[in-house]
This record gives sequence, C-alpha cells and structure tokens, in this order.
Amino acid sequence: MLASPLSLAGFVVGHAGLYQALVMFAVAYFIIGMTVLSVCAIATNGALDAGGAYYMISRALGPEFGGSIGIMFFLANVCGSALYVLGLVEAVVDSFGIPPGQKVGTGVHVLPQSYWYELLYGTVLLALCLVVCLVGASIYAKATFLIFLIVAGVLGTILISFFATRPLGVPINLPYFNGSETDNGSFTGFSLATLRENLGGGYGVDYTTGQMMSFSSVFAVMFNGCTGIMAGSNMSGDLKRPSYSIPRGTISAVLFTYLIYNLLAFLMCATCNRILLQKDYGFLRDISIFPPLVTVGIYAATLSAAMSNLIGASRILYALARDDLFGRALALAKKTSASGNPVMAVILSWLVVQLVLFSGKLNTIAGVVTTFFLLVYATVNLACLALEWASAPNFRPTFRYFTWHTCLLGIAGCCVMMFLISPVSASASLGFLLLLLLALHYLSPSSTWGYISQALIFHQVRKYLLMLDVRKDHVKFWRPQMLLMVQNPRGSARLIDFVNDLKKSGLYVLGHVELQDLDVLPSDPLQPQQDSWLSLVDKLNVKAFVSLTLAPSVRYGVRQLLFTSGLGGMRPNTLVLGFYDEEAPQDGLAQHPAFTSAREEIPLGFPPLREPTAPKLLSPREYVGIVADALKMLRNVLLARQLESLDKAWELRRAASPPPTIHVWPVNLLRPDSARYADTCSLFLLQMACVLNMARAWRRARLRLFLCVEAGAMPHAQEEKLRQLLKDLRIQAQIQLVPWDAVTRLHWQTQRGPPGGPAPTVAEEEEGIVNFPANATQVSDEYVCAANKLVLEQSPAPAVRFLYLPRPPADTSLYPLYLHQLELLTRGLGPTVLVHGVSAVTSTQL
Repeated sequence: MLASPLSLAGFVVGHAGLYQALVMFAVAYFIIGMTVLSVCAIATNGALDAGGAYYMISRALGPEFGGSIGIMFFLANVCGSALYVLGLVEAVVDSFGIPPGQKVGTGVHVLPQSYWYELLYGTVLLALCLVVCLVGASIYAKATFLIFLIVAGVLGTILISFFATRPLGVPINLPYFNGSETDNGSFTGFSLATLRENLGGGYGVDYTTGQMMSFSSVFAVMFNGCTGIMAGSNMSGDLKRPSYSIPRGTISAVLFTYLIYNLLAFLMCATCNRILLQKDYGFLRDISIFPPLVTVGIYAATLSAAMSNLIGASRILYALARDDLFGRALALAKKTSASGNPVMAVILSWLVVQLVLFSGKLNTIAGVVTTFFLLVYATVNLACLALEWASAPNFRPTFRYFTWHTCLLGIAGCCVMMFLISPVSASASLGFLLLLLLALHYLSPSSTWGYISQALIFHQVRKYLLMLDVRKDHVKFWRPQMLLMVQNPRGSARLIDFVNDLKKSGLYVLGHVELQDLDVLPSDPLQPQQDSWLSLVDKLNVKAFVSLTLAPSVRYGVRQLLFTSGLGGMRPNTLVLGFYDEEAPQDGLAQHPAFTSAREEIPLGFPPLREPTAPKLLSPREYVGIVADALKMLRNVLLARQLESLDKAWELRRAASPPPTIHVWPVNLLRPDSARYADTCSLFLLQMACVLNMARAWRRARLRLFLCVEAGAMPHAQEEKLRQLLKDLRIQAQIQLVPWDAVTRLHWQTQRGPPGGPAPTVAEEEEGIVNFPANATQVSDEYVCAANKLVLEQSPAPAVRFLYLPRPPADTSLYPLYLHQLELLTRGLGPTVLVHGVSAVTSTQL
C-alpha cells in the first residue's frame, strides 16, 4: 500500500484539487476502515487457511457465496496486477521512451513507444513477477521487505525535497497523435497563491488515455491504490500466525498510508501548479534532490504491487481448486511444488493477467478493478454482519473493535461508490455474481463448512415463533397443520405426497414410532435414521419436518408426538393415519417418479416392507384407541385408505373433458338417524376437500357434493339451503341429490324403531358432535354394505372421496366392530379419506 501515495497522490490532487482529494481519501479509507474491522474480526475467529478473503467468505456464507466472490476476487487481483504492470510500463516509457515525433532516441530515451512495444514491456515485467512468484512465498516476502525499505527511503527523500528544492520550471512533452506538444509546469516551493489555486477541482483530460476526468473516474484510479489491505489476508495460508499478523499488519498499513496520502496531497498543492500535477504524473522525479532514487522507488513499489496481486490471485485460485467448487474446470490449479507452492495456480493467474494487458492503458481498466474490489469488500462486510446477526455462540473473535453498525456502513459505502464510479460496471458485476451464485447453488457439491443462512434462519424463526401467540388465533386464519404417522415410507410414498397437498402452507410433520426401549440400548437408534428421513423429504419434494420417537407401543408413541411435535404456535392440529386393513403393503417408493431415474437409489435406511403373513405392530383395538386419543386431545383426524393406488399424475393428466372429480359426502353414513350437513365435522370435511382443490396440482379437479335425501323431506329446500351455505363459505361445488330411502330402510328395520330414530342429546347438538351409537349393533353389516354400494354407484369414478368419520364408541370393547364397519363402508371405493373434525375451521366473515 505504501507504493500508492507515491504514484497516485499527484494525479488525484491535480484533477480533483485539495478539498475533493481529501474527501476522496476520507471516503475510500472509511470504506477500507470498515472492511478492515470485518477482516480482523473474521481472521481472529478461527484458524485461517489459504485463500484470504475467499476463505473467510466461503466459510462464513457457504460455498455459493464463497465460490462466486472467490472468482470475483480472483479477477480483481488479476486486473489489479495488470493495472500495476501497465502503470509501471507508463513510468518506464515516460523515463526512457523516445519522445513523440522523434524516430531516433537520444541519451537515455531509447525505448520505442507504441501499443505493441508497450505490450512487450509489460510482458517482460510480468514475466519477472512470474519468476519471483514461482520461486515461492519466502522469496516474495524477502523481496517485498527489501522494496519496503527502498520505498520508505524514497518517501523520506521526497518529503525532504519539498522543503529543500528551490522553485524551478519543468518542461513537459505531451503526446498528440503523431507529434507532441510542450508545456511548462512549475514547482513554486511553498506558496499561498499556489495552494489557493489548487484548492478547488479542475478536471482535465488524462494525457495517457485522452479521456476527460471526473470525480468518479479519479476516485476509481485512486481507490485501486488502496486495495493492498487484502495483501496480508491473501497470504493467510503462508503466514505462521495469520490471526495475529493480519489485524496488526493491516490496521498499521491503513493508518500509515492514510496519513501519507493526506500529507503528500497538502505538500503537492502548496508547491506545484496544476499544469505540473495534471500533465506530468512523474513530476516527483523532477523535483527530487536525488531523482534516480525516486525512479527506482516508484518502479520497485509498482512492481511489488503487481507481484502482490499476482500471488494473491494464485492463492485464491488454488483455494478454489482445492475446495472442488468448480469440479474439473480448476483441477489443474491444485498441483503444487515439493515445497507446497501452487505453481500451476501461479501460471494460470499469469496467463489471465497477460490477457488483461491487451487493454493497453492503466486508466482503461481502473473502473472495472475498483468495482470488483468494492464488491469483494462489501461481501466481506456482509459475512461479518451475518455472523454477528446470527448470534452464534462460536462467533467470538478476539478482535472486538467492530459492531454490526460498522459492517452495515461498509456495505452501504461499497454499494454507493460502485454505482457512482460506473453504473454499467456495477450492474454487470452484480449480474455476473448472480449467475455464479445460481450455477454454484445447483451444480456445486454440498460442503461441511456450515451455512450462515441456517444460523440466520434459526435466529429469525425463533424470534417469530415467540411472536406467534396461540391466544390470538382466529378461525379466519386457520390452516391445517398435519401430523402424518408413517410406519415405513416404502409403503406410504403417495400418501406422503397427498398430505403435502392437503397442508395448505401449514405445518407438516412426518411422525414415526420405533418400538424399542432406550433402557436396554447402548445409544439412541433414531439418530442414524434421521438422515434417511430427511433425504426422503428432499427426494419427494415435500415441505415437511420429521419427528421420530421411541415408545413401548405405537399408541403411546403417537400420544408423545401429539403432545410434543411442533413448537409454540406451530403444533399439529390434525392427525393423519393410514387405514387399518388386511391388504398386503406395496412398495410405492420404488415406483415413485423421484426414484425411477437410473441415477437414483432408494434410501437404504428403511427396512423392507412387512410380509403379508407377518403380524402387525398394533391391534385393531389399539388403532381405534389412537383415533379416540386424538379426538380427546381436540385434534382432527383423517384416515386415508388406498391412497397408494392414487396415481395423481395420471388422474390430473387425463382428458380435460370431463375433468377429474373429488366426491364429498358430508353426512354421517353410519348414523342416518342424526344426519346433519352443518355440524362441525361436516364443515371440516368440506374445508379439507376445498383445501385439496386449492392445491396447484388439483385445481383442474371439480368438487361434487352429495346430498342424501329421503322421500317427503323437501329435497329442493335442503338443496337450496346447502347451496347457500356453500356460497357463504365461498366453496365452488356441484350438488347432486342422492335418494337413499332404500338404504335407510335397512337401518330402521334393524333398529325396529320409528323413522327418525332417537334424536341427538342436547349436548351433542350444542357441541356439533355426533357420537357413534351406544349400541354398535344398531348398524347392521347389511346397512353398511348398502351405504357402500350407494357411494360406489355415483359415477364417474372420482380421483378421491371424502367421507364422514364418526367418533369411536365410548365402550372400548366395540372398537373392533367400529373398525369393521369402517372397512365395510370404504371397501372397494378406491382412494378414500375419512374425516372427523373437532374445531371450527370455516368463516363467513371478512
């Protein structure tokens, strides 16, 4: 960084004047200062490896951000190295080049000047940098220390020269096309008139490029001289104690160069007229008490900066290659020498710098380089800000002189200056960064570095969960929050997918009970299974959590999950179970589209399905007991039968006319003497059917609502009343009247009682609860089979049916009969969901 004030201070104050130059220095070093605080914080939070800023960002923000910023930082260092080489070429040509208009040189002015000659000089100088970098970091460190001593001596000589040199005129030869023009600059010594003349801005044409200068273009060139703050961090893999050396070295360099910039700016404005400052960037040699030393110092300092950027670029490229973020594309850069020097990365970096040299002029690429560096600095601040906001206990850097405010100010400063310097370059850089982010997100392998996004999400979710107050719940904003119990995912893949469509942006938990006793086990057997379940969720592309538990019985395990699943205001309000029947389980996972690709393998963490002759893990009584437990805990219950036979893709892709249908039977078919269409359970059933129809995959389907009517019961009045209810609930459905006198007649014959049967109790009316009859034998198998036939006869066959699920009987001895009648009712119906709701879920209010 010490090289920059010598070569750039005169250029800045010559065009911008003292006031604007001081503002530029303040802005640049404010951005740099905020970034340095972030660099120091990250550097002292753990062991650093090769890669510098890339290593910091990738380990903080993850591989996508780290890899994309690593490429940007590599390009910034490459362009920076080219920029310094071109700057050195300009200085060499200015000192030893044949003046424009002359064909033969005189004295020391013997170097021809043209685009191709200057490219040749740049190539030779870059080759010198390559040789030093190929030897290794040790020789580079020794060379830079020697250069530091030379530059320090030159700086001391220059400061003395401002006081020791007498006023003099400096002839200036300016190139113009094929000729030249001579002008005269003046070193006036300390003069108040000269200082006043140089206080304000006086932007002119840059004689090296012929472009008109402005605040942004001058700032772009000046800022490149400040990018040496990353030189130390780029060498993080070569430092013995990077967490100790980087903060001290970087902060010292920033403070020292800031003071030198301001001091030189004041001295130059007070002693040199604007013509000299604007039209002779090498004027320090002319006013020095020992001109050769200044020339050597500027050359050495610029060469050191070029080498610093080249070796920094090679270390970043090596770190990117070693992390395998870009696969085989950077495989060559992994190769190192016997001493560990990444020689291939150095050679590849040199080749890219050589390509950049074709741009020809220093100020041509200054804006692009500055934009790249500002983008990298902004991301370093972002990494530190994310670590601070995540409040992770392991983020405890020993460097504590930073806050999230400094990070935020650094980000804002970088972004503002990027767009002020060059809106086009800034937009193009951000677009390129976004493309790299997307490419790495989809193509790069997963890493074990840790993702800051996970820490930030956890931090925010915790805060919002605390704000989610269950006491403020309202029926208008009710949504289903599902707990689906899965014994073995191999036999439940389509059911898992179906319930994912039913959740309507609500909580979805896959629950599983492992029948083991932790007291007799050496460790928790559920931990190894967790990854298999999470991989299943990813493959099936369902938005679900996984909750596994150990229990002595399935019923006890389901109770545990109903009590403990979820957090705060996000807890399951609906239990979903597969149906208990004698059908042999089928391996639907092997047929699922997510696992039919030849490249995919079925997760090996799940055991084979139960053999048809093998005993089940729970009895019919225990199964019905789970339903009864859920209703006692005020959870809605869904029983899904034959959902594994539902080929959703085929159902929804078949001919558009007629579209697939969803049949809804909102009447308790096992209790015709108390059939109602507006109780809590019926409304919940309507709501679930509507929610399924609202899912994107089911929007083509049509709801068909079946109204069971008896002779003499004014069916049209009932239909109009039901239609009004649907209108109030904003549910679009086709109502179909179904005469069922023949079915109910079987019920009355079995009961041997008057038509209408016993009325529900007052408590049942008020609560909207319809209980199973006290005497289960009042509903005969003949009646249930007739009801089943009634449902089955309604054509065309639907994609899925929703039926009313009655409450289990209070007498537990009737549980097997209850389950038997449910099996008869749903036999042969295809995909069917039995629904029982216990809470109000519909609203007609705005």
